[in-house]
Amino acid sequence: MTKVTMADVAKFAGVSKSTVSQYINHRYEYMGEGTRRKIKEAIEQLGYQPNYIAKSLKQKRTFIIGIIVADIVHRFSTEVSRSIEDFCYENEMQAIICNADNNGKKEKKYIDMLRAKQVDGLIIFPTGQNEDLYKKMVEEGYPVVFMDRDIPHLKAPFVLANNQQATYEAISYFIQKGHQRLAIATQPLTISSRKERIEGYKQALNDHHIEPRADYMISTDISELHQNLNQLFQLDMPPTAILAGNDLVFLEILSFLQEKKLKIPEDVSLIVFDNIPFAHLTNPPMTIIAQPAFEMGAKAADLLLKQINKEAILPERIYFTCELICR
Repeated sequence: MTKVTMADVAKFAGVSKSTVSQYINHRYEYMGEGTRRKIKEAIEQLGYQPNYIAKSLKQKRTFIIGIIVADIVHRFSTEVSRSIEDFCYENEMQAIICNADNNGKKEKKYIDMLRAKQVDGLIIFPTGQNEDLYKKMVEEGYPVVFMDRDIPHLKAPFVLANNQQATYEAISYFIQKGHQRLAIATQPLTISSRKERIEGYKQALNDHHIEPRADYMISTDISELHQNLNQLFQLDMPPTAILAGNDLVFLEILSFLQEKKLKIPEDVSLIVFDNIPFAHLTNPPMTIIAQPAFEMGAKAADLLLKQINKEAILPERIYFTCELICR
């Protein structure tokens, strides 16, 4: 079967090839509605497929971006990625999503691979293990936006949640409810967001004249969390409230409490720092710290597109406020 060309579309629609080209590239400024409709009908009836490789060569763009997620199992990461993909779709672009598994070598491999494929830019949830590579991309002027995790001293656009303030508010809420023995559980303190949540926890306790206790602060791998929780609840004075640092920690805590037949909130109160879609369906409904994932993803994608289009942006950190949803 003979391949349908742009010339065929132009002849069928009764317009010039340049007009068809403008239509395909969404340049409608000097094109009437009737002309647009005729070209659209011609493309559909003839089954024309634009040559995107030729388009990429001509415009020196692939119209593809890369998203490198540190750990895609987190609900927040999934929601941000969906938001970025939505933005790309609306702007005639595509997104390739890669999962680094919090592994610096895997992250570097994906960065190198995506750049070799000449994607127009990257949005990275950084592992924090490739700072020299991050810095090199920024210095080269390569379009890149960092997401969720801060890299101190790196002058680049970051889109971040206000982790410390949100945790402060959650711990203060516990205290207002009469709790004095407050624990926090996170994964290892290898990234900024977890460190910020611990700082918000400590600050809230100090401001309410409660001495932070080292044995109430758990920062460990998910595989070891059950053992740490067991030790926590064997203390002479176990906590009456716990803040779960993310969704994976929350699920492990929930499993532990069920195993020990500890009830929420009769035996222990619980707040989770993450976007839990089923939180309102638990018994009792769960209080959460919700991050504005879709807004953050859209902002990151917008900042990246501005760089791709050679628009000047500031290498600043943009913080989004989280919401304590009390149930």
